[in-house]
This record gives sequence, structure tokens and C-alpha cells, in this order.
Amino acid sequence: MEVLFLALGLALLILGGEFALRGAIGLARKLDVSTAIIGLTVMGFGTSAPELVVTVQAVLTGNTGIAIGNAIGSNIANTLLILGAGALIRPLICDPRAVRRDGTFMLFTAVLLCGLGLWGGIAAWQGVTMLCLLIAFMWWSYLQDTRHHDATADLHEDVAEETSGIPRHSATIATYIVGGFAGLAYGATLLVESAVVIAEAAGISRSIIGLTLVAFGTSLPELAATMVAAYRRHTDIAIANVLGSNIFNILGVLGAGALFGTLPFSDHIITIDQWVMLASAVVLLPIMISGWQVSRAEGVLLLGSYAAYIISITVRL
Repeated sequence: MEVLFLALGLALLILGGEFALRGAIGLARKLDVSTAIIGLTVMGFGTSAPELVVTVQAVLTGNTGIAIGNAIGSNIANTLLILGAGALIRPLICDPRAVRRDGTFMLFTAVLLCGLGLWGGIAAWQGVTMLCLLIAFMWWSYLQDTRHHDATADLHEDVAEETSGIPRHSATIATYIVGGFAGLAYGATLLVESAVVIAEAAGISRSIIGLTLVAFGTSLPELAATMVAAYRRHTDIAIANVLGSNIFNILGVLGAGALFGTLPFSDHIITIDQWVMLASAVVLLPIMISGWQVSRAEGVLLLGSYAAYIISITVRL
């Protein structure tokens, strides 16, 4: 029964995230917000909404292990599983300027999180600092896009334009936003509660459940977006979505979660998992820079690395 509740929670998270995102874009367009800033928001909040709501719900219910595991596990899945799977469909072309800016900042956030892990956890004041860094990065990116309007700006606008099914009328927009966030909230409650029960029944730590089952589930929107983008030959958008999501998972998701309570790191996350996350970010940059694409062979390498990571977790159980 708990597996059924977990699946229902994931479904509500995905649907709720999609409805909330489309409603937010509809509202932004109605308010005449720049397409570039909409694209930046889509890359961050759009596909990371499930991680955000699950993390806040986990912290509020005292399941901080799920919160930390979810964010770190989602970044590992984004980099190794999702980009690997997308590259198998079609080599993922990388825009050099977008990679230099967003990819470099993604690596910085990964290093920052590892530093916080060695510190022992994320306190409220550190969460506020992380959110301020995210806002500053998005504002700086927006200024760069509007002043120079280079290929990176075009990419961010393409991200916004790729999102279909955007409501136009005020009542429909409100319905999408309210219904979306209701689905996110209830889905997160079901997911966290069922994940805790499954972890206790299996005799494993909640952070392991967060790293694997919860992280994979909340990463499904990124997986779907990447597969669709690769199929439509918009592979630069697939790369941008993953880079933006990885940044938001660390600064936005964990930063917001820390406002509701201190986020301690478990021992195995400090010694193993955060370094896997950092290593995947370090490896991804030269892969993207070499030839400015993620080839099918490199996709196989990423997928193999993710499989090895999951196997290593099962050995630890």
C-alpha cells in the first residue's frame, strides 16, 4: 500500500509542478515579464518544484535526511542519468557561452555544498545566504541576457517558448497556479510519509531513501524535459535545463529548506555522496567542453557511472 501511495505522490508532484509552472508562465506573460527572465525561471524553478516542496515537507516533518538526500541525489541523477539518457537519443549540443557561465556556477554551487557538508549542516542564516546567491545569479544572468543578447539569451528565451499549454485567461491562470501548488503540497506529503514507512520497514536510513527513490522520482520532470528536447533536436535546451536545475536544487531547494529548520548531513553523505555529486559536476564540464557536445559514447559513460553509484548504495545497505 505504501508503494501505491508513493507512486500517487510522485504523480501528483509531477502534474502539480507542470500546472504550477504553466500557470506561472501565463501570469508572467500577462504581466509582460521579459521572455529571458521567464526562461531563467523555467530552468530553475520549473523542473525543481517537486524537489523544493518535498524538501520543505521533509523538514517540517522532521525528516531532514530525506531533504538532504533528495537534493544531492537529484543532482547526481540529473548529471549522470538524465544527460546520459538524453545523449543516447541524440548527441546533446552545448552552447559554449551558456556552458561557461551556467556550468561554472553549477560547479561553484557543488563545491559550496560540499563545504557546508564538512561544516556539518545548513543553518537558517546559511540558507538565507544561499537564496541571496541564487537571486543574485539570476539577476546577473538576466542583465547579461538583456544587455548583450547573445546566444545564451536566445537559449533562455527558447526555454520559455518550449513550454506549451500556457493558459491565457486570468481565471484559467489562477486555476493552474492554485491547483498546481495544491497537487505539489499533497503529493509531497504522500511521498515523504510513504518513503519514511518504506525506509523503516526495510531497515535503511531515510537519507538513503532520499538519495535513491525520492531523488529519482522528483527528477522525473527533468528526465521528461530532456528526452522531449533531445527528440525535438533542441539539445542545447536539455543541457540548460539540467544546469539550471542543479543550481536551483542546491541554492534554492536546500536554501529554502534551511529556513524551516537546520539541515544536518548524515555521515555517509559527508564521506561519500556529496563527493559523488561534486565529481559528477567536475566530470561533466570537460565532457561538454570537448567538442561542445555530450556524445552517445559519453552518454553511455554517464549512465554506467550512475549504475555503478546505485550499485554502491545497495552494497552499503
